[in-house]
Amino acid sequence: MKLFTIGFTKKTARDFFALLKNNRIKKVVDIRLNNASQLAGFSKGEDLKFFLNEFCNIQYVHDTDLAPNKKLLDDYKNKKITWLQYEQYFNNLLDERDIISRLDQNFNKGFDGICLLCSEATAAQCHRRLVAEYIKRSYSNLDIDIIHI
Repeated sequence: MKLFTIGFTKKTARDFFALLKNNRIKKVVDIRLNNASQLAGFSKGEDLKFFLNEFCNIQYVHDTDLAPNKKLLDDYKNKKITWLQYEQYFNNLLDERDIISRLDQNFNKGFDGICLLCSEATAAQCHRRLVAEYIKRSYSNLDIDIIHI
């Protein structure tokens, strides 16, 4: 089973949508806290939903339960906490939110072809990587491969 992640920063619309199509993505799960104020026009929530459906036949969902809360995001951006602390706090936040129940309800263990979306150019220091790893750990019996595109 392949679970994908993607960030739109430093990608043209052509490259972004080609990556999704070429990897046969079925559904993009936007896990940004705010999906309306990003710099890339094609990545704004309602526009992105339209483009994905119209040109790629890909479903779109915005799920803020898989996003950090504002305080955690601000603390990291303002260097009040390190990336390692951010990782720990974010994973604790996912536990507190009982994310597994939501994932069971929304995906029924069907993560193949799902792509987690955030803005960061790479997954190294982005919560989309943490969410993907959390899913893989939580569903270890599913043999999930995480692919960052």
